[in-house]
Amino acid sequence: MILPREETLRELPPPWADDLLPAIRRELQAGAQTLIVLDDDPTGTQTVYDLPVLTQWSVEVLRAELARGTPVFYVLTNSRSLPARAAAELNRTIGQNIATAARRAGQAVAVVSRSDSTLRGHFPVETDALAHGLGQRFDGLLLIPYFLEGGRLTIDDVHYVAEEDKLIPAGQTPFAADASFGYSASNLRAWVAEKTSGQIPADTVISITLDDLRRGGPDRVASRLQAVTGGAVCVVNATCQRDMEVLVLGLLRAEAAGKRFLYRTAASFVQTRAGLASRPLLTAAELALPAGGGLIVVGSYVPKSSGQLTHLLENTAIQAVEVDVAALLAEDAAMAGEVARARQAVQTHLAKGQDVVLYTSRSLITGRDAEASLAIGKTISTSLVQIVRGLTVRPRYLLAKGG
Repeated sequence: MILPREETLRELPPPWADDLLPAIRRELQAGAQTLIVLDDDPTGTQTVYDLPVLTQWSVEVLRAELARGTPVFYVLTNSRSLPARAAAELNRTIGQNIATAARRAGQAVAVVSRSDSTLRGHFPVETDALAHGLGQRFDGLLLIPYFLEGGRLTIDDVHYVAEEDKLIPAGQTPFAADASFGYSASNLRAWVAEKTSGQIPADTVISITLDDLRRGGPDRVASRLQAVTGGAVCVVNATCQRDMEVLVLGLLRAEAAGKRFLYRTAASFVQTRAGLASRPLLTAAELALPAGGGLIVVGSYVPKSSGQLTHLLENTAIQAVEVDVAALLAEDAAMAGEVARARQAVQTHLAKGQDVVLYTSRSLITGRDAEASLAIGKTISTSLVQIVRGLTVRPRYLLAKGG
């Protein structure tokens, strides 16, 4: 059911009153764990800052990062673009490498499987494979798709996408119709059952409620997590960052008492689990941008992205370069020709100091099944990368939206 946003949020219990970040930082310092975030898509770092992002995951690369004493770092896997079997194998391999690197570095680690706040991604394939690779028996898997910045909120176990003044159940949004990762359930317990084909029944999924977070506080959360056993899935409700603070403090206390959890989350959880405060957007002075034209690349085809693109084209003087997706999916010569044409057009505008938006044609082309649709997406994204990689004029800035 679609809910009125402000009225619904007003009727909830008030958030926990105390700022818990100082207590979280004390727990993190005492625990001395390194947090490793496996990011299935390049957008997972948008809530954090001043953290390393690795694009390689050999044992030696991971061991070296652990040896530096880095408290939190990301590993960009881009596994959402892979078929399920390849994503599973990749997660299994990275899990094995993390376990070996941690052992050699003598460093305790916790691992986040960071994925999409609108529930698209390889679940439970990735977390199952990751747990197997890590070689650990986890007491539970925490499922936390809450993402404040994107208006992705969970209330009474139902995950919502905020659109203007409405809260729309995720299963009723275009995200749920994704050709590769589609689903129908908005209730996270039912979603787990759907994604596991009933192997994990909805009534066995545990829930950390808003009442737990806002009335019970960190102690109740710790107590409830202490009771999680046998690798059970536990979903977490949240509508604000203070909910994350309560969750994380309770979680750290449960882990200090010996519990072990794997996390499948969106981006907002990582910020709090890392003990990072929110910070304002970077200013132009902080960015220190050089002169010249900038480049925006839009590959995402969902209605929200298309609406943003239309607004950009209609309300600014930006130069538009459209890439014909049909040509990218045709024979090699047609693809090469379209890549060369688009690259030259972008380069010409950048050389004149003009801002450019490079975007794919808006018609959605899907394959015969989920794996074929993923292959189409990979071809398109690879082509966009080829266009940008071949530029000889450096853009003043580069913004990427999906693809």
